[in-house]
Amino acid sequence: MTQTHFTLNNGKKIPSIGLGTWQSAPGEVAKAVESALKSGYRHLDCAWAYGNEAEVGQGIKASGVPREEIFVTSKLFELHHHPEHVPLAIKDTLKNLGLDYLDLYLLHWNINFEVDAPEGVLPQFEHRIKGESGKYKLDVALTEDVSPTWKEMEKLVDQGLVKSIGVSNFNINRVKKLLKTARIKPVADQVELSIQCPQPELVSWLKKNDILPQAYSPLGGTGKTNLRDNEVVKKIADVHGVQTANILLSWLVARGANPVPKSVTPERIANNLKLVDLSKEQFEELEKLSQSHPPNRVCDQSDSFEPTYDIYQENDPEFSDKAQFAKEQ
Repeated sequence: MTQTHFTLNNGKKIPSIGLGTWQSAPGEVAKAVESALKSGYRHLDCAWAYGNEAEVGQGIKASGVPREEIFVTSKLFELHHHPEHVPLAIKDTLKNLGLDYLDLYLLHWNINFEVDAPEGVLPQFEHRIKGESGKYKLDVALTEDVSPTWKEMEKLVDQGLVKSIGVSNFNINRVKKLLKTARIKPVADQVELSIQCPQPELVSWLKKNDILPQAYSPLGGTGKTNLRDNEVVKKIADVHGVQTANILLSWLVARGANPVPKSVTPERIANNLKLVDLSKEQFEELEKLSQSHPPNRVCDQSDSFEPTYDIYQENDPEFSDKAQFAKEQ
């Protein structure tokens, strides 16, 4: 039987499929959210940085679905990781969404900007500080140790503003560092997961440590790295009488991951909610396909800042996920 929910490590349940809202054009998000909720979705994934939280809130209101039936995630952007900005950020996000609380609040990235904003003002994009290279400067100390930010997020749980907290774009090494000081364990790590970027070591480690792997860009990218039209995927889709997207999302759920596919097209939104039961043989075929090519990411910001910061540490002999995972075997 297809899995409709995952249970988080704090006992709360999250629907297996969510609607992602990243890279949706202005004016489209409210209608997409309304359409999704009317189609049966009960899980919405958004973020302050997407610039469309207000539209998400409009879509929730227009749907008529009661708030308590919807699992809403948003994210603390890297502009707002300084401890004094966390209370301002959650206040702004809740105001934008028109909600009293979030079901899940994630650290959006494991990097932190240096900002120059007046005291008591929530930093905006124009408050980022540029370095000599013209790239925006990282606060390296806070990037290396996010525990001060996490302590403020824990307070949001205590205050009832957030039901659960988690991270995003954290590898094994960085989750381990956070766990050493965390009072509240992260319930999830939202990372790029797809058949073109399967991250098997990270998924396995997160599951072993009772942290839900969430999958953004779950259908992969475009062009040469797009595996949706692969013959293996097509063949399995034909057996089940569904589209290839349904197979790839079902595979992720079967791996124990929580995909949040993005769409603004009502037909695709409704279709993406359909999961199928993959046979053991079909699941193993997809696993083999996912590891038959070099992994390819849609999103890597490592070279976007000053100094350059190796976000994923994929080639680090000690801190890569492969190295960290091997240590525990």
